[in-house]
Parts: sequence; C-alpha cells; structure tokens
Amino acid sequence: MALARVWQSDVVRGRHTCEDDTDRWSRRDWWGVVLEAPDARALAQFYAELLGWSVAAEDPEHAAIAPPDGVAYLAFQTSPTFQAPAWPPRADAPQMSMHLDFQVSDLDAAVEHAVALGATLADHQPQDGMRVLADPAGHPFCLYLDTDAEAPPTREAHAD
Repeated sequence: MALARVWQSDVVRGRHTCEDDTDRWSRRDWWGVVLEAPDARALAQFYAELLGWSVAAEDPEHAAIAPPDGVAYLAFQTSPTFQAPAWPPRADAPQMSMHLDFQVSDLDAAVEHAVALGATLADHQPQDGMRVLADPAGHPFCLYLDTDAEAPPTREAHAD
C-alpha cells in the first residue's frame, strides 16, 4: 500500500525537515487543516477558546490558531456560500467529508464548555464516552473521553 510506504519513510517528498531543537516559528514543516466557514475569524475564536490555543494569524478572509508548542495549526477560510454538513448524514444534505476529534479527561465539563462557547450538541450520539457536537458554523466535531491513553477512538464511533 502506497500510504503505508509514505508513513514509514522519514520524509514526505517536498516537505522540509527540522531538528527538534529548531525554534517553532523558524520551522518550515508546519501542517494543518483548513475549515471553511461563513466567518473565518469568528470560527477561529471559537476553536481558540475551546482548545486554549492562540490566534496566530488573521485577516478579513482567513484566520489560523496554533497550540503553545508543536507545528500543527487549524486554519479557517471565509466562504459566504458555505453549507454545514448534516450529522447524522442524510441524502438530501451536504455530506461531512471530515471532522475533528478532541480527547478530553472530563467529558461532561468539556461538553458544557463547548456549548457555552456556541457549539450545539447533536441529537444523535453514536456511543458512550464520546459526544458529537457542531461548531458555530455547523462542522461536526467529537469530544471523546480519555479512558485509555493508548487507544484512539474506534471507527464504529463514526458509523451510522
């Protein structure tokens, strides 16, 4: 499988590598996910507050947040025609192409915090120990309980 070979290689072609002691702002191996939303800056603020990250960059059409360390980011792009995907999926609605998962140690407190920031708890909840919510733009995301630090969420959690 080609993907397995990529993950086993030391470097993905075309990407820079940096020593671990390189200052994070000097690195050139950042990676991230970009979400579309009616208001990029508002959605960036939601996720910054949800995750405790800081807004690293913003302009009227784009915004990005980053954790205190590492080289990952979450970015947002304003799209006036954005239509939120349906959860659970329906044939007559935009389909979810991806979603974000966040591991938490106190599920009830994390859900309460997300809802206070503007998230909506989904009616359909596929399993115990995980909650599906929608961010203020309508993107589904999951909060899942840290019951076994070595076990990622199961594939079944996202079925139905």
